[in-house]
Amino acid sequence: MTAAADEGPYNLRSDGEPGIHGHLGSFRRGPAVFSLYEIPPDRGQYPNGPTVYLIDVEDGVGARECCRFSGDPEDVLVWNGAWNNDEWCIWILRRAFALIAAPN
Repeated sequence: MTAAADEGPYNLRSDGEPGIHGHLGSFRRGPAVFSLYEIPPDRGQYPNGPTVYLIDVEDGVGARECCRFSGDPEDVLVWNGAWNNDEWCIWILRRAFALIAAPN
């Protein structure tokens, strides 16, 4: 796949940004593909906030936000909608933290 195809309208994160921006890697469970993105802090803000991590899920209907958390251990991890307390949550986080430690 070419860089132009990677940046097309069909490869977007759930927040509308191109799917190549901040992509740390993906992992799969059943029909669902989870993608992890690193969103850097807003450099125009003082003081700079922590890095935010976004986990999107794609199961055939387009990317949707699954979870969002920051690099600040005091911040609350936010699961989106039905993902809150889902049985896959711990598995998803383990895979995400492994990608943060060693992006692919």
